[in-house]
Amino acid sequence: MTAEPERSARRRRSPSVAIALSFLWPGLGQAYTGRRRAALLYAAPVVLVLLAVAVQAAGGLTQLAALIIVPSTALTILILLLLLGAWRLLSMADAAMGAQRGPWYRGRAGVVFAVLAALVIGVHGWTGYVAYAFWDAGTHIFTGDVGPDSTQAPGSPAASGIAVASPSPSDPLDATPFETPATASSRITFLLSGVDSGAGRNHALTDTLLVVSIDPDTKQVVMVSVPRDIAQFPLYDGRTFSGKINSLMTWAALYPKLYPDGPLPTLVKELSYIVGVPINYYAAVNLDGFRRLVDAVGGVTVNVERTINDPSYDWLNGKKGFFLSAGVHKLDGQTALAYVRSRYGVGDNDFTRARRQQLLLLALRDKLTTPAMLPKIPQLIQIAGDSIKTNFPPEQVGQLLQLASEIDREGVTQVVLQPPTYTYHPPTNTTGGTYILRLQMDAVAQLSVKLFGQDSRYWTADSAGASTSPVP
Repeated sequence: MTAEPERSARRRRSPSVAIALSFLWPGLGQAYTGRRRAALLYAAPVVLVLLAVAVQAAGGLTQLAALIIVPSTALTILILLLLLGAWRLLSMADAAMGAQRGPWYRGRAGVVFAVLAALVIGVHGWTGYVAYAFWDAGTHIFTGDVGPDSTQAPGSPAASGIAVASPSPSDPLDATPFETPATASSRITFLLSGVDSGAGRNHALTDTLLVVSIDPDTKQVVMVSVPRDIAQFPLYDGRTFSGKINSLMTWAALYPKLYPDGPLPTLVKELSYIVGVPINYYAAVNLDGFRRLVDAVGGVTVNVERTINDPSYDWLNGKKGFFLSAGVHKLDGQTALAYVRSRYGVGDNDFTRARRQQLLLLALRDKLTTPAMLPKIPQLIQIAGDSIKTNFPPEQVGQLLQLASEIDREGVTQVVLQPPTYTYHPPTNTTGGTYILRLQMDAVAQLSVKLFGQDSRYWTADSAGASTSPVP
């Protein structure tokens, strides 16, 4: 006797209300019409997905964003978003049919369904696009596809009958980590390289060579800039390279029999050998992408220690000359690029430019780690995908971001291997008229021990006492 009144009550339920409730949460519309099993069926998958998201978000939005940058995770999220969107639409339609038999889509219920379905499609479409942006950026960032530069060292092996390869600038390079840190507390070291291949420039030299080493335990950071003009230096395999260090990658690509490790690993192993600490990962930043990144974060603030007046600086748009007074300035992307590229002003050179590059990198880090950047993450990640290449494991980005947020400026040591302490400039009449720098290896070894202690390859029991003196 009670079944018929229940069915009648169910038929009297409003399909518009049922649709709206299932729009808010799949299964609510079914519960509204008295269909408990169907309500649980539609609600359970959404609950499980949201619980998984809540667990991941417990570490903060930055950690969640770092997780999404992993291509496999981003792809999984994209698929889930599309499936959830379809699931919500199915739940809304099913709820309407449970409330009213027959053509419920005629009249007001059909209008309600159309409006709310459009919202579902819009929301899931937009969030799916964000997930796709993370996936697309991740597949581009976490590779080693960095083109070799075009310079050559003096004394071509071709003159000695050695075969020369003809690599394309798009040839992929070794992207695997070079020497993974042994433990979570082991030092993490990167080689950062600025690739000067933006609009109006047809070369991609490794003119910026910056070794950044982080001690996870002490939260201390060391930044060592290696001048591009260092030449005639010892190689890690016992030979001597006669050319400049910014041509080593090209040299290794052209003569693979002489450099079997490959272009990128050869450069990384050599810098590891010189600086004295294993380099684990490599990251290359396209300077045009760097400009866009600075603009996207709303500019960066730097303290210009001394007036920069470079009348020869080329803005690549017909404008010449770069002037920036001493003091605190907020730089947009174009000005920040000039700040890190200019080197011909009075009193300026490659060494002052290298120090400015370090300062700008710290300023950009300060800006990127602020909560205000969270809404800009999709835009930032898209720019990063266009301009950054690295072999750093994507699944460890979260730990790296957390570590970066715990480091303050007082824990950063900045060094440039410049004359007269760490390098010297021999007379050009002894170098064929070419400006070069030669390493003072004893001084570099002492510096390495001071900076890295027992992590340095130069460290010995006898050198331990010297490591306590301050870094010049």
